[in-house]
Amino acid sequence: MRRISFERFKPLFRADEMENMVTDSRDEPQTDFIYCFGANTEVLKFGSCQLYSRHKILFLIIPGNPGIVGFYRTFMQTVHSMFGYRHPVWAVSHAGHCVPPDSMDMVEDASLAADGDVFGLNAQIEHKLAFLRKHVPRETSLILVGHSIGCYIILEMIKRDPELKILKALMLFPTIERMAQTPQGKVMTPVLCHMRYVAYLPLFLLSLLPDRLKSSLIGLVFGGIHSLDLTVVQPTVALLSGDCAANAMYMAGQEMKKVLERDNVTIKKNLEKLIFYYGTTDHWCPVQYYLDIKQDFPDGDIRLCGNGFRHAFVLDAGREVARMVVQWIQGDLRT
Repeated sequence: MRRISFERFKPLFRADEMENMVTDSRDEPQTDFIYCFGANTEVLKFGSCQLYSRHKILFLIIPGNPGIVGFYRTFMQTVHSMFGYRHPVWAVSHAGHCVPPDSMDMVEDASLAADGDVFGLNAQIEHKLAFLRKHVPRETSLILVGHSIGCYIILEMIKRDPELKILKALMLFPTIERMAQTPQGKVMTPVLCHMRYVAYLPLFLLSLLPDRLKSSLIGLVFGGIHSLDLTVVQPTVALLSGDCAANAMYMAGQEMKKVLERDNVTIKKNLEKLIFYYGTTDHWCPVQYYLDIKQDFPDGDIRLCGNGFRHAFVLDAGREVARMVVQWIQGDLRT
């Protein structure tokens, strides 16, 4: 890979310049499939830590559920380009939420699936810590970007490994408390916790369809989203293949049972590093939760969306949310 001269880039590109940059050849991502914490894992990378060794800052995306990194491609590409390609931007999938290549199985050792809860919520937290230990130099400064349940995972990562060098942790549409009591949680908890196996048969039948037909069905489902980001179609097709959707549903069932009270202790200890962003129409995280945390932490950087972005912002607003994130933290990254 040819070496890039960083000196010829401006410290930060303006938002109006970004539109012409996102197709730059330097923004071609790399996809790796690895075993992490014993489970098949997909890592999407814009930039590498080796190439950017002089710039010891890594953006790491912790996804929502389903934890498919391809959903975040536009978001990541925009962040990467707006910072002048200086900082690598990576996303790590949840364990078992990606289709393994033919040379890999869903788990590294079949006994793991039988003996351990490889795809559960606790394992997903340990999975992310294991990824950092093995694949990211310890001295690397981290900007963690969590979405939905990814925010809960980040808080747990901070609590379990307080030595992590975290510059900022951005919590986008955070599901960090009382998930089963939310409007969406009340609907989905019975399905995810008691009727999950009923959904496995139609998922299996969908997995047998040709990818082209799956894409057409997805187009029908997403037809009401006028500005749909077409890069999310292929990851959605992958979700309907094999065991990915089943693993995502299993994890979601645990979320309903385990994401209960907000971890105020960890938030208080790390308040200056945290930015929370709540939606105004988010049925997984109602506005009341924003009001509650704002009251409990009046000095925190806790924001309420004024743009009408949906909880699943990656469907149509990945670029817009990325621009907003860059504005929040650009001052912290100027040297």
